[in-house]
Amino acid sequence: MTGLRVLVGYSPDERGDDALALACLVARTAKAKLTVANIHPPAWPARGPGSVDAEWVAYLKEQAEAALEQARERMSGAKVPKKDVDFVVHANRGSGRGLLEVAKEIDAGLIVVGSAPRGRRDRIAIGSTSDQLLHGSPVPVLMAPRSWAEDAPRKFDRLTVAYWHRPAGERALTAAATFAGSLGLPVRLVTLVLRPPGIAAKFRNADEVMERQFAQAEKDLAHAAKIIGESTEVNTEAVGGAGIAKTLGTVDMLAGEVLAVMSSHDGPLRKVFLGESSGKIVRAASCPVLVLPRGTTGR
Repeated sequence: MTGLRVLVGYSPDERGDDALALACLVARTAKAKLTVANIHPPAWPARGPGSVDAEWVAYLKEQAEAALEQARERMSGAKVPKKDVDFVVHANRGSGRGLLEVAKEIDAGLIVVGSAPRGRRDRIAIGSTSDQLLHGSPVPVLMAPRSWAEDAPRKFDRLTVAYWHRPAGERALTAAATFAGSLGLPVRLVTLVLRPPGIAAKFRNADEVMERQFAQAEKDLAHAAKIIGESTEVNTEAVGGAGIAKTLGTVDMLAGEVLAVMSSHDGPLRKVFLGESSGKIVRAASCPVLVLPRGTTGR
């Protein structure tokens, strides 16, 4: 991700503060350019084709500028050089779609957003903005848990990749390693080996079935670690349990952890597409989550 430009969607509320704090930490750590964008609704037509309500336009502009001024205040102690930050106002009926348009215009390599307001504290809820991004972004999407800014770590500690062997997964692994490299982080590959409900009743040798799954997971993890390369510090771990949320809850997470998930193999190539398993991981995670487009190579 050389020359990385980070785009953060900012709104004057808790989720905007969470996203901004996370984006600033990424930009400061990676020495990246940062664009802070406020997406507002477009002006409404009035009195005929090509005409808009001037008072409404003025109101939208005033609200957007107030939001960005608040963002500037929040960034006062972020230690991101002012020369590396710019602020953008963009109109679109969908805030996620608006961020995608800005990302294309500025050639962003990462989009950062916060949790939907209804989310639990320290967890990520997917709202309309993130849903639009998670079903079509051509660049990685990084999401901050709710209230992350209140107790944000001073630095990142590690990138953990929730790994399953799948088609086109090698490119996502390379992108994850590149992201970790830009932040100077070690990489941990974790595979969740899930015990199917009622397996003991269906198979007399249920323990042997699980042992074979663990053996395959460890084999896949070893192969994935080789793909990332010798230049990156990589650890691997296979963790067993019943259900994604409960199993992920047993995985040790550092204060400055970032969890990466790969897009579903059913989604379009080079686009983010959150599948059922990845979606459950996103909602269960207690740290920022990075969603990688399928087929991406990073920058």
